[in-house]
Amino acid sequence: MKWFSLCLSWFMFCATAHAAAPGSIEARYQLSKNGMTGEVVETYSQNGNHYTLASTTTLLGGFIRISVTSRGLIDKQGLRPQHFEYQFRGRPDKDRTAEFDWNAQQLTLTHQTPPLAPGTQDRLSAMYQFMFINFEGRRELDFFMTDGNKLDNYHYAVSPGARLDTPAGKFDSLYLDNLGKPGESHTEIWLESKYQLPCKMVVTDANGDQLTQILSSLKILP
Repeated sequence: MKWFSLCLSWFMFCATAHAAAPGSIEARYQLSKNGMTGEVVETYSQNGNHYTLASTTTLLGGFIRISVTSRGLIDKQGLRPQHFEYQFRGRPDKDRTAEFDWNAQQLTLTHQTPPLAPGTQDRLSAMYQFMFINFEGRRELDFFMTDGNKLDNYHYAVSPGARLDTPAGKFDSLYLDNLGKPGESHTEIWLESKYQLPCKMVVTDANGDQLTQILSSLKILP
């Protein structure tokens, strides 16, 4: 029953068309955690009903480099991932993948094969799936997301956000909060109002450490 409820909730949130989504996006973010600084560079491209996403994170002057890719289809509910890959340079033990078989409703992760629920996203496509969601009048958002190792259900409270002043400019925002309990990870996401792309994200670990990601540059082509 919970699985059905989450699936129904997902379809209620999704927009009915994806024509308004940009054809190409390059987003750059300033990254900071525990005194370390770095950069995240993400690109999104759309070719017909296919999309490609790529993200590269560098820390400590490039000593740490993480590459993430997501490829799949675009339908009336938005992004429909087919392949996800995470690579940590120099640490193959951290690499992981996810294969989405929508016909068989099967998700193949690095160490398990759970059922594939409608609307499931990977950790990269989830950030761009926001473009396709109709948030008007909505106060909650539920969806499944995988990082290649496991599949989790994510629940966010949705509310109007503050006007943010970022290196990329000033943005009216929508605020998403997963309402993490004490001792749990807490994620906050601010979406800029035009395309509903993340312009700020703060992840607070259970031990209080914070990762902050702020938009520094945004290039969009129709």
